[in-house]
Amino acid sequence: MKKMKSALPFLRKVNLPSTVKMVAARILIFVLCVVAISASAKDKAIEKIAFGSCALQSEPQPIWNEILDTKPDLFLLIGDNIYGDTDDMNVLRAKYALLDAQPGFTKLRRQIPLLATWDDHDFGRNNAGVEYPKKKESQQVFLDFMREPKDSPRRQQEGVYSAEVFGPVGKRVQIILLDTRYFRSPLIEDKSPNRKMPNLPDMHPESTILGKTQWRWLEGQLSQPAELRLLVSSIQVIAQNHGGEKWMNFPLERERLFKLIRDTKADGVVILSGDRHLAELSVMDGGVGYPIFDLTSSGLNRGRKEWRYPEPSQHRVQYMNVGDNFGVIEVDWEKTPRVSLQIRDIEGDVMIQ
Repeated sequence: MKKMKSALPFLRKVNLPSTVKMVAARILIFVLCVVAISASAKDKAIEKIAFGSCALQSEPQPIWNEILDTKPDLFLLIGDNIYGDTDDMNVLRAKYALLDAQPGFTKLRRQIPLLATWDDHDFGRNNAGVEYPKKKESQQVFLDFMREPKDSPRRQQEGVYSAEVFGPVGKRVQIILLDTRYFRSPLIEDKSPNRKMPNLPDMHPESTILGKTQWRWLEGQLSQPAELRLLVSSIQVIAQNHGGEKWMNFPLERERLFKLIRDTKADGVVILSGDRHLAELSVMDGGVGYPIFDLTSSGLNRGRKEWRYPEPSQHRVQYMNVGDNFGVIEVDWEKTPRVSLQIRDIEGDVMIQ
């Protein structure tokens, strides 16, 4: 309220009709109140976060109703938020518009704060990375969809990575949204006749997932104080045995990530991932000093509809290989903080915990 009192006298000094001054004063008060609400929302302790990936915009998405019923404080779109797969930005915009018109998503967007990053299909091309020719244009279309302000730093940088901290000291939740597309080196396809995996591990020291600028930024983020850190990667970090996209396609980058977590002494890191059209919980030591969990949720309406034999995974704890799903992180801050990692199905039932 102090800012409102100091700002309103300015209007009295301007030579305007009284009705115009009244309207201007009301607008100013409204804007200041919105800013105050936004600031207070970030100061509030986060107790429940939901997330998901892989949403085909042209098909029904009934899962949003179940997500709303869980009453999350925050929702994270973590990649393949649409299936754009185009070099035509008008087509990309039209596909985002289809997602925006989904009734459940529209309702969620009105009620719950939303943060997002992208994966390959909303980036613009299947399995694409730095070689995608329309990445700059696609970034602006993505940020338009996210209602990102025109003066946002996200519009000036290369890549859509970003971070936010919610909650007071002692209850801080840091959300780190990585961009695993914009800078990622091209995959090395295995063209041998007896290949077991579609891509070969890239061991070149200059090959990258995040790029130099984003790595420096991530080091700064992990050095900030927080009690819980949700590190959002559109592709899986821990799983290493399947043939799809994963950090293990670039083993040196994966090692670098674990080393950075250790060197920055970043406590409380939990990885959230998507992409795989299944859900699972994986865990490994990683040499960081505590177990690192990777909770994978995929997809919002692109989960496999028929049972399939489980993929091999030496780090898997639990697995859901049929059906649409979303992830939930619940935090109990009373006494010793306790974090619950969940996967829920389209009925809202807990399938992994």
